[in-house]
Amino acid sequence: MLEKIKNIFNNKEKRIENLVSFLVILVITLIVINKILKGDNSGESNDYKNQSGVELAKETISTNSDADDLELRLEKILSKINGVGKVSVLITYSESSTLVPIYNVSSSTSTVEEKDTSGGTRTTETQNNQKDVITDGTSNVITEKMIKPIVEGAIITAQGAEDSVVKSNIISAVEAVTGIATHKIQVFEMGDE
Repeated sequence: MLEKIKNIFNNKEKRIENLVSFLVILVITLIVINKILKGDNSGESNDYKNQSGVELAKETISTNSDADDLELRLEKILSKINGVGKVSVLITYSESSTLVPIYNVSSSTSTVEEKDTSGGTRTTETQNNQKDVITDGTSNVITEKMIKPIVEGAIITAQGAEDSVVKSNIISAVEAVTGIATHKIQVFEMGDE
């Protein structure tokens, strides 16, 4: 009988020890999550910052300048095709341009083995990963590449679009420049302005 009582108290000690261990891990997890959430809610919309305050280059760049430039170049070249006349071009995109920065990545792992009074061992492994953006001497972010927006479709209005040969030439030219399929290129006759 005395031995059963000792076993019950020993089991309670292990339960208490397990409960304390669980609570410690829970508190550490909550602290880490809180720090992560505070870092993400800094009130900035398109600019991201790493721990040292350097702006990350992963930001959206306005596609208006890229789109306007391509549209203007297409209008200029299409108007030179025989029979096209005055032309207007609209190009749609599926997403915006994105800069991809170069990162300095470092990681470390540490393992701690603890032994308790009842002979049990507990092994804790901690991994630390850090990802910092590389900048030049003037805090400008060094980028690896720029991902251009994806062209989804084009609408062209032209004075000479009533002629099927001219319409076919316009579609072929836009397909060659943008790489989009012909069924995504619509050509219409320009109306009176």
